[in-house]
Amino acid sequence: MLRIRIAAIQMHAQPGKRESNIQTCVEMVKKAVLQGAELVVLPELWISGYYLTKEEFNGFAETPTGNTVTLFQDLAKKLGIVMVVPFVEGEQDQLYISLAVIESTGEVVSTYRKSFLWGREKEIFTPGEKAYDVITTSKGKLGLLICADIEFPEPSRILVLKGAELLIVPSVWSYGAETRWDIQLPARALDNTVFVLGVNTVNEGSCGKSKLVSPFGEVLSEAPRDQAHILIHDIDFGNIVDAREQIPYLKDLDEKLKPSSILIK
Repeated sequence: MLRIRIAAIQMHAQPGKRESNIQTCVEMVKKAVLQGAELVVLPELWISGYYLTKEEFNGFAETPTGNTVTLFQDLAKKLGIVMVVPFVEGEQDQLYISLAVIESTGEVVSTYRKSFLWGREKEIFTPGEKAYDVITTSKGKLGLLICADIEFPEPSRILVLKGAELLIVPSVWSYGAETRWDIQLPARALDNTVFVLGVNTVNEGSCGKSKLVSPFGEVLSEAPRDQAHILIHDIDFGNIVDAREQIPYLKDLDEKLKPSSILIK
């Protein structure tokens, strides 16, 4: 089974400071690669910060072929890594919280739009389609969710039933919701006997604690609560097989209870 080294970039997304955030992020990515990272994930809205007005977010809006994604396509190819890069997507007069999955060749293999918006996000952004597809990369089969998407059990279960080996969750998760962060990521991992990687920001009200959770629901590694950090850890996808032999939730799941497209329309 495939073994990989992953990196979660936990950083302070300074509100409105595009160039400063890019510089910080690129430096952290390079440091992660020096430590052997093969798959590197950035947090939600890392380039803009979270507490902006709709007009301010409009200033960050790009397409998947815009400058931000292109910059990281070049970086991924140069460093030979797979990357998950969130960005503010603009299409016509709509804004989306999106991400791009970039192969080590520099190719964008998929994009995803956050499907469950939280609180004030509903006044600024448009939710993406509630369609959850597994993305096959050279570093494994990835299921992509963003922040509040992980608070609902159905998207995670759908992705795992479709073959996801690692659920990746870029987030801006608040201190007020810290208990849910600590419960829901391990719960999704255990419920589905799958790896879960939550990547959070710090400062500006975020609780940090980016974490990698095993298919047994065990937190394998966790970043500090209040400081920027590069979380590095190895993943052995063979652990999924072990977990499912010991904890046969998916095997025992009644067909009548499996989510269908009808349930999420």
